[in-house]
Amino acid sequence: MSDNASTPQTLPWFARPDARTWRCEPAPAEVRAFHSSLPDYEPTPLTELPSLADELGIGRVFAKDESCRLGLPAFKALGASWAVHRTLAGRAANGADQGPITLVTATDGNHGRAVARIARRLGQEAHVFVPQGVHPQAVTAIVAEQAKVTEVPGPYDEAVRLAAEAAAAPDAVLIQDTAWQGYEQIPGWIVEGYSTLCAEIDEQLAAAGVVEGPGLVAVPVGVGSLAQAVVTHYRSRPSGQAPALLSVEPEAAPCVLESLTRDEPVSVTTGETTMAGLNCGTPSSIAWPYLRAGLDAAVAVTDADCARAAGELAALGVSSGPCGAATLAGLRAALTGEGADERRTALGLGPASAVVLLSTEGTAANPHSTTGH
Repeated sequence: MSDNASTPQTLPWFARPDARTWRCEPAPAEVRAFHSSLPDYEPTPLTELPSLADELGIGRVFAKDESCRLGLPAFKALGASWAVHRTLAGRAANGADQGPITLVTATDGNHGRAVARIARRLGQEAHVFVPQGVHPQAVTAIVAEQAKVTEVPGPYDEAVRLAAEAAAAPDAVLIQDTAWQGYEQIPGWIVEGYSTLCAEIDEQLAAAGVVEGPGLVAVPVGVGSLAQAVVTHYRSRPSGQAPALLSVEPEAAPCVLESLTRDEPVSVTTGETTMAGLNCGTPSSIAWPYLRAGLDAAVAVTDADCARAAGELAALGVSSGPCGAATLAGLRAALTGEGADERRTALGLGPASAVVLLSTEGTAANPHSTTGH
């Protein structure tokens, strides 16, 4: 059921009533052990925000603060590190030449910087394709990791296509965080890498007294890889409370919302948005079955709503770039305004519910000002 309409007054929204009953297999347990072995690993904070719980009429609100993850200002290194580890281990097991290889990827900023950082640390090369609309400071940060950068005069999907072409060269491998038919193993490893974030949340909520788990988790969506990891985590539990899962996208690039509405994966023409890391036009092929079956709801938000949310989070001690703050903007959009009671019921939220917002990047990850472009 969808009340997604073209008029700006109507909230872009989709809800699926039976998502909490769907189940899947869990992520492999060895991912967390791998991350724990890294020298700069430590769990990122889960910060409670009581003033937001009061404002929105729910029990407790927490933000998972990914502003410093493995030395970088976004969560992406979790997936890139595990995928590169699996890729290099596979090459060694197959007897491949152990000389340096070039890790190739396309990025809206954070993933490319993570791949470049990991390549540098492991003595490998990196070649990163960057679409238009990525802030020059984000490009500079990738160059600072000693990566080759190719700036693409087109959108994200075009950068992905060019990266895949470049990775066909000898001694090159594509480390891409979106999948398509024929390219799914490495994106699958990236999704597995994100499971560590969810495992940390379990432990942190339990320590905060939320032993039954969250009532809702809000996740920002570009191609849907992090959302796939979140769905996998919360829909692989055989028993206990199954939380509602809410995806949040920019109104300028709502590829998952549009796909859910049409009940098939579709590409959308993307516009401009300060949520650079979410400015993607096509859902990941491996994410789509999980998003279709396991997401309770999807919402799209404006840059202005995200800027407001980022300012509020900053005032509460959480450094959040536009992509990270999108989850607060999405939660507020869902729980306020016309139709809010119906949406609250669809999400199963009550006055005692606990909500987790995934704040996936700090302000350093996306240098856009809070006032827009």
